[in-house]
Amino acid sequence: MKAEPDILAAIAAAPKALGRFPGLELLDTHDAATEAELERLQQAYVEDIENGQHTAERVAALRQWMQAQAVDALIVPLHDIFFGEYVPLANQRLAWLTGFTGSNGQAVIMQEKAAFFSDGRYTLQMQQQVDQRIFELRHIIEAPLEDWLRAHLQAGQTLACDASLHTQAQVDRWQTLADGNKARLRLLEENPVDAVWHERPPMPLSPVRLQPLEWAGLEARDKVSQIAGRIRQAGASHLLLTQSDSIAWLLNVRGMDVPNTPFVLSFLVLNAEGEAHWFVDARKLHTLNLPDFVHLHAPETLPAFLQELKDARVAVAPQTCPVGLRQAIERSGGHVLEMDDPCQLPKAVKNAAELAGMRQAHVIDAVAMCRFLHWFDQLPRDSRPTEMDLAEQLEQFRRQSTELVSLSFDSISGAGPNGAIVHYRVTPQSNRALEQDEIYLIDSGGQYVQGTTDITRTLIFGQPTAEMKDRFTRVLKGHILLGSSLFPAGTSGAQLDTLARHALWQAGLDYDHGTGHGVGAFLSVHEGPQSIGKGRSPVPLQPGMVLSNEPGYYKTGGYGIRIENLVEVVEKTVPGAERPLLGFENLTLVPIDRHLIEPGLLSETERRWLDAYHARVRETIGPLLEEPVRQWLQQATAPLELTS
Repeated sequence: MKAEPDILAAIAAAPKALGRFPGLELLDTHDAATEAELERLQQAYVEDIENGQHTAERVAALRQWMQAQAVDALIVPLHDIFFGEYVPLANQRLAWLTGFTGSNGQAVIMQEKAAFFSDGRYTLQMQQQVDQRIFELRHIIEAPLEDWLRAHLQAGQTLACDASLHTQAQVDRWQTLADGNKARLRLLEENPVDAVWHERPPMPLSPVRLQPLEWAGLEARDKVSQIAGRIRQAGASHLLLTQSDSIAWLLNVRGMDVPNTPFVLSFLVLNAEGEAHWFVDARKLHTLNLPDFVHLHAPETLPAFLQELKDARVAVAPQTCPVGLRQAIERSGGHVLEMDDPCQLPKAVKNAAELAGMRQAHVIDAVAMCRFLHWFDQLPRDSRPTEMDLAEQLEQFRRQSTELVSLSFDSISGAGPNGAIVHYRVTPQSNRALEQDEIYLIDSGGQYVQGTTDITRTLIFGQPTAEMKDRFTRVLKGHILLGSSLFPAGTSGAQLDTLARHALWQAGLDYDHGTGHGVGAFLSVHEGPQSIGKGRSPVPLQPGMVLSNEPGYYKTGGYGIRIENLVEVVEKTVPGAERPLLGFENLTLVPIDRHLIEPGLLSETERRWLDAYHARVRETIGPLLEEPVRQWLQQATAPLELTS
């Protein structure tokens, strides 16, 4: 393609990966001036979206639109039509309207009042970014949007929301609320924010790549045949997929349309005979050849395509299918069948090739992590590295591998009290220098063609206090107990969560996040349906699933502790067992900081586990390291009893 202005604008709307715009490879030629223009465009997009100084005029423009359309209250969510973890610049409507850049939020706008909602992680950020002269700030759990609307929506008024951004269950809640207040609910086909956002970025343009069979393990045709069988079993004629990870897995494709995750933003309709209709920007495919059962369509033609299905029985996942698409199916006599996304479970239960790739990715990542830990251990004690310095140094070590595609998420780099903020993201404003005798928490990961990594290590810069060692060791005990436990087939992660918390509970301590999340194979670092946590997914764990094992402890205003490895669910053989047993095998192969361990708190069994884990790290990763990192690893993985 030629570097036309509209092409450059779309390439600039896609995230950079390792400092470059992936879309550059779609151009016939490019030079330094092209790259400079892309930088300028992307910076302008981001500055415009995050510029909270224009909130008043933007809300005023939105209210003017609402008045013209006879809308009295408007719900503005953070997510977009894809319901993914990351939202492209083009769909960051909430950030553009309010200036809020966190990962959880929603707003409601009325003519004389407005409110903004987020959770406890973002209390301070809301206060800093959201104009409180316009928005009332509320806790999304303790004071939810529904309560606010019940108090302010008047009889006869109209509550509205974009039909493409809400599921049927959400719409049912809004309808019940409106009925209770004797108001009306209106589903909009046009997004009001888009109507007043005159310099809105285009949808992102990044290249689509095929995932090699070496790492995918199954041809797309075989996966499609499997899922088509599920469609027939459900009594459906078609399946509508709206989740980017499902489409990426099913077609063995990867992209870079959103940060840190190799997704292609698109939709797919699969019929029961195995024909796939893919609604994707064809420019992303460039010279890529797709299988003959995949038919391309422009994304904007999806509603019309669904309406043409007439009497079809179309299966949708109710948790992620927008009401607007359901309406398109039903508009011409089609029937909607609700079923769980049939790609999610086979995607989570990885095949032999995917597991082999995950193991290889973790070896590559462990080399980078060990180089970083060695570098950290050598820092002069009078130095004061900042959180950004430390995160950037780790990224540089990861970049030494030619296999790295991108980070798997923005690193959580927390020094001292910032480490106690569970989902902390360092900014130039919050960037803190690491002080002597402070704990440093680094949660990070990489995206490799072979697989996805996610690891957290907690380090001490200087000497820990007795309290720090006690808390760290209790977290370690939970990590070991969960990671070494056997459990019968059919057990869910929710049933295992107590194991990770047991040692903390005995001291009256706990943590307020999940213990484990699923991880994709060169896909999303947060993957379902499996998880480990209080009241989390009841889905039974199965061999081939990959999850995190990440208990923690957080002292507000003091420090944060988390120990995270990725683990593979495996079958276990125990003589005399009357039921099939499962357990975990570590994928992560990186030392755990022994300076923070209180050996007396560990049982002999726990010591043996730690020594065996460190021996495996040493034997697997040591030969891949250069001196003096190899020598450092020998010391970092020495048996615990020799250093207690």
